[in-house]
Amino acid sequence: MVPMRVDRVLPTPEAAELVELVREIATTELAPRAAAAEAAGTFPREMFRLLGQAGVLGLPYPEEVGGAGQPYEVYLQALEEIAAAWMTIGVGVSVHVLSCHALSRYGTPEQQAKLLAPMLSGDALGAYALSEAQAGSDITAITTRAKTADDGYSITGAKAWITHGSRADYYTTFARTGDHPSRGLSCFVVPADASGLSFGALEQKMGLTGSPTTAVYLDAVQVAEDRRVGTEGQGMPIALDALDSGRLGIAACATGLAQAALDAALDYATQREQFGRAIAEFQGLQFLLAEMAAGVDAARATYLMAARKRDAGRRFTQDAAVAKLIATDTAMKVTTDAVQVLGGYGYTRDFAVERYMREAKVTQIFEGTNQIQKLVIARQLLR
Repeated sequence: MVPMRVDRVLPTPEAAELVELVREIATTELAPRAAAAEAAGTFPREMFRLLGQAGVLGLPYPEEVGGAGQPYEVYLQALEEIAAAWMTIGVGVSVHVLSCHALSRYGTPEQQAKLLAPMLSGDALGAYALSEAQAGSDITAITTRAKTADDGYSITGAKAWITHGSRADYYTTFARTGDHPSRGLSCFVVPADASGLSFGALEQKMGLTGSPTTAVYLDAVQVAEDRRVGTEGQGMPIALDALDSGRLGIAACATGLAQAALDAALDYATQREQFGRAIAEFQGLQFLLAEMAAGVDAARATYLMAARKRDAGRRFTQDAAVAKLIATDTAMKVTTDAVQVLGGYGYTRDFAVERYMREAKVTQIFEGTNQIQKLVIARQLLR
């Protein structure tokens, strides 16, 4: 992997040093392992420990809860560097950071001290258990139920498409404590060793083969009351609040993937010769590369605008949806174009762009399909 061709603008010298550190880790530790691990479908748990030790997992969280206290725009640019090197790790970091959100924003000081610290250090890896087979984009259709028990709650139900399923140390889980569609959900942090917790077979996916995705089954799982985050019935706002930020994580990952594909295409175009000269000298290919670069720059600009609004304490729901929509559509187009630039070689597994194209597709689907993003944008426009 060559260093990313990105001229970043960061808010402080410290932020620039942090992103440069992440770039170095991505280049020396992540990128060299990516192709083999993806081909074998190997989950790289140790890489999350490495990133935790480097402080990456706590970048956007306050120092008082064990984080680095960096603006979200800094965290996202670091995340982009990770995803460019290895998309499975980028998506995994985004999901893990998403799973920490509830405790960071809504947890008590006691919960944060007991549960959040190992999450931010990388000692504990998280999953976000929201989706169900019939409740993907429609959170109000969740049927997993948490009933009051003597020492807390008994949770029964099934979750679908859970990243880090069977490999996480805890599951930020949303279950119904009441019948109201939107005010009947509550949030729980379920430990992986809880009795009654089990998992489906690994999903056989088109891409991100190193990232385990499974169903999660809860059969009368006993959860102590101090593992409920927020009040009963507060689950919907907790989930939606986290999803806005999570969509920015996926936008940054998609941008990093697109940048990696662009960089690979540029390297190939300057080295590959046809008719006695490098193919980069042909205007048709130059125009294609220019369109790819413009798309990547636009994707980065949209997620940074949304992040800066978030950092300023302003509403960013519409901006997050726009960023997710633009960045993931761009990733699909740019990775497809990169395969075209490489021609027949691009269609083989000897070159990374084939993997990039397969990995790009799911970014248009998870964290809310891009059709859902358009619905979110339209609703925000018409509020």
